[in-house]
Amino acid sequence: MQLAGSEAGTTTLINAATSLRAAGDYDRAEEIYSQALKESSKTLKPNDRKLAALHNNLSMLYSETGKIKEAIDQLEKALDILQKSSIDPSTDIDIAATHTNIALALLQECSQPNTSTNSKSATLNSALEHAQMSLKIYKNGNNQNQPHYASALAGYAQVQYARKEYSDAVKAYSEALDLIAQCYGKDSESYAITLENLQQAQDAAEKFTETNAADAIQYDSEKSPATDESHPESNKIIKTEDNPKIKNGMQLAKSYWQTYGKQLLELPKFRDYKNRIAAGLVGHGSECYGFDDEISRDHDFGPGFCLWLTDEDYAEIGEDLQAAYNDLPQEFYGFGSRKETPRAKSCESSKRVGVFSTARFFENITGFATAPNQNEPHLWLSLSEPTLAAATNGQIFADPLGEFSKTRQSFKLMPDDVRISLISRRLGMMAQAGQYNVPRMLARKDGAAAWLSINEFVRATTSIVFLLNNPISAGYLPYYKWQFAALRKLSARMASRLSNVCNQLESLMRLSSAACFGGSGFGECGKGSSEAESKINEIIQNVCNEVVEELKYQGLSNCNETFLEWQRPYVEAHINSRATCLRSL
Repeated sequence: MQLAGSEAGTTTLINAATSLRAAGDYDRAEEIYSQALKESSKTLKPNDRKLAALHNNLSMLYSETGKIKEAIDQLEKALDILQKSSIDPSTDIDIAATHTNIALALLQECSQPNTSTNSKSATLNSALEHAQMSLKIYKNGNNQNQPHYASALAGYAQVQYARKEYSDAVKAYSEALDLIAQCYGKDSESYAITLENLQQAQDAAEKFTETNAADAIQYDSEKSPATDESHPESNKIIKTEDNPKIKNGMQLAKSYWQTYGKQLLELPKFRDYKNRIAAGLVGHGSECYGFDDEISRDHDFGPGFCLWLTDEDYAEIGEDLQAAYNDLPQEFYGFGSRKETPRAKSCESSKRVGVFSTARFFENITGFATAPNQNEPHLWLSLSEPTLAAATNGQIFADPLGEFSKTRQSFKLMPDDVRISLISRRLGMMAQAGQYNVPRMLARKDGAAAWLSINEFVRATTSIVFLLNNPISAGYLPYYKWQFAALRKLSARMASRLSNVCNQLESLMRLSSAACFGGSGFGECGKGSSEAESKINEIIQNVCNEVVEELKYQGLSNCNETFLEWQRPYVEAHINSRATCLRSL
């Protein structure tokens, strides 16, 4: 299929560049982004929102490589396109998100060395204008109940924090926290992080006076919590005797590593290997996804971390290092010894923390020591999304050699042909289970079959949201227990695609009981289940309509057909490989 000089070709270039950026190959990514920009003058209209997305992607590359002025320039170009293409710029949420991004980039510019006081003041004022404009746009459209509004509030709070307007920062963080509680619950990661930032802003507000303003906590260029980024921290170093506010398993693992793990590798027996050993927490377990809470602590929880070695180093010191790891203190900052299930204790391949060879660690999770090659789609298709999620989640605390990071990254780089093939498969299941079988099973009064059909539709839809957001940046869909926690988190991210689908799916599931098993006399005044049935079919079709629009937006289809099975040939036309396993019959 000839893609060069076509809109699909431009989209392919953008996806390739984004994958390279995520892999850290910035020079090559910038080269391909530039090529996409050049082609876009012929393949995209000047006010096409795909072009705005391209400028936004390029701004992220520049931001990650420290080219802040260039990043701001790209964001301003994206903003100009969005404003010209919008039906109503005063209520356009994409424009609001871009204003927030510019505000955060301007804050990053303020943190650059050799920035004069006058220049910094002017930049902060500009950042404030953008942050305020973002809030205004949400309010103009009465969208203050949207999850993304919390991101805008947090961006505004961060600007005010940088300006030492701590009371305004406290108000904005408080409002963001209330919205997060409504949308995602108080046990969500976003809530915990935003609460911590609110507390820091409150502390700063209490300490701040005109006489000690110079000593107040200064803004650094850390990212906003409600956009999956960290709040500015003070320069205090946590000492062993301090009692850190550990809120989850990942924080516990990292603190345990910093306190005991680093010392462990300084022992004479291991000192010569320390620059070849990676440390972190990755794999199975809710703490690796950031979804753990107090309920999670009754199994496979406690102080612990992973140490990953090369095969050669593991053969030489693996057993000795594991024995030394086992001798580390079992209690840490009030947390008792690790509670492991019988399965985790049963064999070496089931353990979740301790000493591993990098190759064996990934083999235990995926069956592969490293990800399949890009030209092995059949092997990629043998890996489920939850398996890939377990191999790529968590955090790496240290990796001086880089072997573990490289291997982990290889599993993130799903070939685009495989991703598109999976999108096609999910379209097929959404059509079969949701659009076709749900209404048929409800008409037959087979509630159990209808319920199972709804379940299949929800599972396929949840998967396609992650695939259309691209696993390289969105991650993979985890196993069933955490699928909605992950979907809520993804949907709350700024510029997330299909961000409204999550709420619709949860509404669909709430209605399913009444629709499938309500009966004719169910509900208020015996209205029966027909109203719930009607709403279910409406939600399913609305979700499918949104998916079609997203396929068209991403250049994967130019077909308006809303029965998703008929979208599959258009989507599969973008598969370049001739491998038959990638195409439907």
